[in-house]
Amino acid sequence: MKYPALDVRGADADQVLALVDDFAPTAVEDLSDGLSIFFSSASRRDEARAAVEAAFPRAAAAARDVDDEDWARRSQENLTAVTVGGITVTPPWCVQDTVQSPSLRSVTILPSMGFGTGHHATTRLCLSALQALDLHDKRVLDVGTGSGVLAIAAATLGAREALGIDFDADAIANALENLELNPQVANVRFETVDVRDAVLPEADIVLANLTGAVLVQNAALLSSTVAPGGMLIVSGLQSHERKDVVAAFEVATVRWSAEEAGWEALAFNFPASRAV
Repeated sequence: MKYPALDVRGADADQVLALVDDFAPTAVEDLSDGLSIFFSSASRRDEARAAVEAAFPRAAAAARDVDDEDWARRSQENLTAVTVGGITVTPPWCVQDTVQSPSLRSVTILPSMGFGTGHHATTRLCLSALQALDLHDKRVLDVGTGSGVLAIAAATLGAREALGIDFDADAIANALENLELNPQVANVRFETVDVRDAVLPEADIVLANLTGAVLVQNAALLSSTVAPGGMLIVSGLQSHERKDVVAAFEVATVRWSAEEAGWEALAFNFPASRAV
């Protein structure tokens, strides 16, 4: 399988990422002198390229198609374990090298084109947010689950059950593969779901590591999935998008927030009763 990618050099990375938000990028890889941005379709990649070239006429924007096998090979060469608080996310080839400690829980993730190896700031921020909440006996819904790392981590941290959903069947296949790599985890499911067409289940804690624009556009839908008194963790937004995202979830209150490298995560607390 090949993945449409756009290599951008010679432009500010944060500005480029903000610009391509509207074209639903699925992953980002840092280059020594720029970014590789991946998309779910060649058409979206090409639209993003046109937008980048118009906004940054001095930048170099090149389209290419990347083999999943090539991504996995390069990942295996370069990716190591990442520790966030009490959670270590490790690729399978580093499991034996991971420091064993009673205070650390390990989640094994096989790198693929789904988000969530733990190396991106937004994934790390979500892992921090999960550890800031009491997950014991909670139902967790991970919207746009990608590799499944957040759903698996939630169960590892004590959630009663976790459901990860994604519209991308390849992402769900990767998530299921990762679930098999974590036999110590129970009560985690993954399903291919297009949130625009489905009735989503209610959960005590909802995760949405998407983009700022997608969070704003789908605020009502995401809010409807949060049980009364529940929490919504969002990430994928950049710092300059925080005001718009907070306004979109005006019925809720920000109870936790963190920032890393220009990216933010917020945890909203929803009221115990809904207005009729």
